[in-house]
Amino acid sequence: MATLKNRPRFALSHAVAQSGNPIVLSAADGARIELFVLAQDIIRVLVLPTGELRGPRSWSIAPGVEDVPLEGRDRRDVSGFAPVAFSATGDADKLVVETAQVRLTVALDGGFCAWDIARDGGWQHVMNDRKTQAYNFGWWDERVYHYIERQRGEMYVGLGERAGALDRANQSYEMRNIDAMGYSARTTDPLYKHIPFYVTWQPQTSTGFGLFYDTLADCRFDMGRELDNYHGHYRHFVAEHGDLDYYFIASPHTPLNAVRRFTWLTGRPALMPKWGLGYSGSTMSYTDAPDAQRRMGEFIERCREHDVLCDSFHLSSGYTSIGPKRYVFNWNHEKFPDIEGFVQRYLREGVKLCANIKPCLLQDHPAFDEAAKSGLLIESRDGEPAWVQFWDEVGAYLDFTNRATIDWWKARVKDSLLRYGIASTWNDNNEFEIWTPDAIAQGFGEPFPAHQAKVLQTQLMMRASRDAQREHAPNTRPFLVSRSGGVGMHRYVQTWSGDNYTSWETLRYNLKMGLGLAMSGVSNSGHDIGGFSGPAPASELLLRWVGFGIFLPRFSIHSWNDDGTVNEPWMYPEATSQIAGLIKLRYRLIPYLYELLWQSHRAYEPVLRPMFAEFPNDPRCLADGDDMMLGASLLVAPVVEPGQRERDVYLPSGARWTSYWTGEVFEGGEIVTLPAPFEQPVMLLREGSVMPLNIAGQHFARPADERAFIALPFAGIGTAQGSCVEDDGETQAWRDGAQGRWNLTIASDANTLRISVEREGQMPFEQRDVQLSVPASDTRTATCTTGDIIGDDIENGWRRLTLRLAR
Repeated sequence: MATLKNRPRFALSHAVAQSGNPIVLSAADGARIELFVLAQDIIRVLVLPTGELRGPRSWSIAPGVEDVPLEGRDRRDVSGFAPVAFSATGDADKLVVETAQVRLTVALDGGFCAWDIARDGGWQHVMNDRKTQAYNFGWWDERVYHYIERQRGEMYVGLGERAGALDRANQSYEMRNIDAMGYSARTTDPLYKHIPFYVTWQPQTSTGFGLFYDTLADCRFDMGRELDNYHGHYRHFVAEHGDLDYYFIASPHTPLNAVRRFTWLTGRPALMPKWGLGYSGSTMSYTDAPDAQRRMGEFIERCREHDVLCDSFHLSSGYTSIGPKRYVFNWNHEKFPDIEGFVQRYLREGVKLCANIKPCLLQDHPAFDEAAKSGLLIESRDGEPAWVQFWDEVGAYLDFTNRATIDWWKARVKDSLLRYGIASTWNDNNEFEIWTPDAIAQGFGEPFPAHQAKVLQTQLMMRASRDAQREHAPNTRPFLVSRSGGVGMHRYVQTWSGDNYTSWETLRYNLKMGLGLAMSGVSNSGHDIGGFSGPAPASELLLRWVGFGIFLPRFSIHSWNDDGTVNEPWMYPEATSQIAGLIKLRYRLIPYLYELLWQSHRAYEPVLRPMFAEFPNDPRCLADGDDMMLGASLLVAPVVEPGQRERDVYLPSGARWTSYWTGEVFEGGEIVTLPAPFEQPVMLLREGSVMPLNIAGQHFARPADERAFIALPFAGIGTAQGSCVEDDGETQAWRDGAQGRWNLTIASDANTLRISVEREGQMPFEQRDVQLSVPASDTRTATCTTGDIIGDDIENGWRRLTLRLAR
């Protein structure tokens, strides 16, 4: 094959190769490739066409820690990575870098990379750069390119929240944060998030890897949609600015390893308060009303009337209005004549408030002139504010790459919101839609065109909001929400999929969108239940959406319906009791959800999982269905089509499954048809799992907690296990050891269930009697090695064992 005459040929210095990170390859024309061996399963490739860094510092890389320096991390900084044993050998044609898990071969003629993963005692080849023009060494333009050969049958999962199928193969996507209100969850692109990471899975060999491109620039991924006869089958990445700086993460046997390692690489997920898992009310209608404080009071009254459990309310931006427009940090005293009384009433009812804040000051904002004079805004090259369209007016974005802006923002979050008792911030409309190259960000003393790193402003905004909450209440865990975000947002916020459109199609594809986000390192997420924009949901659609939403880490019913109606639990009288019951089911599951978020924080485990990710060796799980795993234990099969009253579910092979509602046990590897009434979403527990529940009676404003467990023991010899974390759910005391844990095991054989329940650490409440439920069909003799069995009854298809634990 003929090659481009100006393709660089690289040489390796022997001394450099032996000195550790980076391994440097240099070409005569100044081009440079730097290789960083960061872990046995992670190697980083940095391609510099001119030998110099063009992009800004990194705010993404935070291996195993909670944050990065405010001004970002030097791109050659390898702190946080333990020294790695590896070999680097070469000859006149190639360099081979090898760890225990990854082998990288770099062709010195052109710098093409080939990747192998250790597998079953040998090497499995998984990826090649395209041999025709893989990189842009200044041949075409100033953009960044990476072309990779595409193997047939590969699956690509991730890239954050994307519309359409979970498998991104044969599609193309833009990462350009945009306010996409009313989007189609099947087709709209781009959307709100900027997460240039995805997992490649090769089902034929059950091998995979992750690729993360560390860029803040707008970028595009083509996953095989483009075809060019001169180059064979390929996929590619293109960024508008910066450098080609990517991380290869080996993931043999399971795609979940790449997700865990990427999450670790980009920072520890925030452990948020337990109340963030409760139902959060929200609608724009209440705060847009002229009597907003009274309307907000009615919400509390309706919750009490219908016994709808609620932990928080998202206060929409209408509270900031002057006339028809919205002005961040302004309180409309006509709508809210008694701010402190309003907030305190909610707190007395046990409901926290999460106030909407926006990063753009309209040109007639009361604080605009002050902010402009102080240099807090993103400015044009001529020193004037960089004007942007924002809602129904023009304005200018605050510049969060300026420490003075951050200080200004934190002071107003504290003075305008937190001092009244508002618990958290809702960081909204923070896509930073800046398109002109004339807008300049201060860059912490190193100015740059703001449009080259818009998502950095988003990240720094949410960080400033979090820091304000930390400073105001240092012993309380911050809770924040953000609509937009990028890599590392999981260190700060809970998120949701933005302003979705009300339809059955949205319900189906929001499910896939949430799975894609979880496979991109962001687990604490959800959707606007019922749909935000468009027509009001019919009763059936609202019920099905609630029956899906109760399983997501974020559960909020939110709307701005075209006809002025409001999505509320009591929207349809005939469905109110069913919705209230579904919300109670949500609260019953909170111990399990809280444990999953703890495992996300502690071990980087994704909370939501596609079926193929949990069962990569079951070919039938590769299909793009409408089911999902909640953690490793619970299969959830929502109804996403109208008129259905039963649901076909494929049960993955290799395990038995039991219905949460009936205790009926099914063999894996088969399709079963299960009843799916509105009030009983299809839920199946996996064999070997022990799942914690809260079985205390729940009523509005009277929270209670009593731990119980359900389990599906192994049919023969085996040990089922489950555990859950316990703490006060709100403070930082867990950092000092104020935390406990339940550990429950069931060792089984053909005749006996040997149960052990252990409590460790500091438990927030005392409980000696514990209920354990196993399927009623399991009649084996039960014994408890850590106490006595004082009850053994059959109820609703379950055998309920009451254990009295030794003190």
